[in-house]
Amino acid sequence: MKKFLLFFSLAQLILLVGCSGGGQSNTADGSAPVASATGEAMVLIETTLGNIKVKLYDSTPEHKKNFLKLAKEGFLDSTLFHRVIPGFMIQGGDPDSKRAMPGQPLGMGGPGYTIPAEIGAKHFRGALSAARQGDEVNPEKRSSGSQFYIVQNGPVPQQQLDQIIQAKGLQYTPEERDYYLKVGGVAFLDGDYTVFGQVVEGLDVVDKIANAQRDPRDRPLQDISMKVKVLSE
Repeated sequence: MKKFLLFFSLAQLILLVGCSGGGQSNTADGSAPVASATGEAMVLIETTLGNIKVKLYDSTPEHKKNFLKLAKEGFLDSTLFHRVIPGFMIQGGDPDSKRAMPGQPLGMGGPGYTIPAEIGAKHFRGALSAARQGDEVNPEKRSSGSQFYIVQNGPVPQQQLDQIIQAKGLQYTPEERDYYLKVGGVAFLDGDYTVFGQVVEGLDVVDKIANAQRDPRDRPLQDISMKVKVLSE
């Protein structure tokens, strides 16, 4: 089985490492310029390093419904943030991580199904997004049934953002562009992965997790587990 990871080219990785903003921001949690709607669900991701409160978008109904289902069933409870890259993102939701031995490779597990892509929202700092298999085996860009990542990267240099826009033919509103430049995110993933929520509290916890000591596979040396609760639907 292919891993449910974030797939990006070597050129994109070089851009990320060479120009990363490191995830620092003075902007309050939850202020990303994203569409809001009455009744958006809220979930709490409790971790061993603190809590992260996230709203789930009504604009991605299949992902929202699935994440609420997983939370209610306790499917994500005791899973680990098994892949963390500072200046990029933190990834979790692999059920195989619940009983993983130290150093065990992770990233291949799931609930046995995938979700149709609902691509549209941007990868701003704090975005909750679905991991997936690569395009070569997944041309429809279907999402993993349970694995997700939270964007941690800080401000995007203007030159890098311009290069990404030109290379991918992306279009941003002035507010979206300004957010990437001043607060951050990973714009090069836009158009390729489904963003289905946004952190509204706990970006400092996301930073702590991202900066945890890790092994060569980017797994934290000390397990960082989670429990997901539904706060509102």
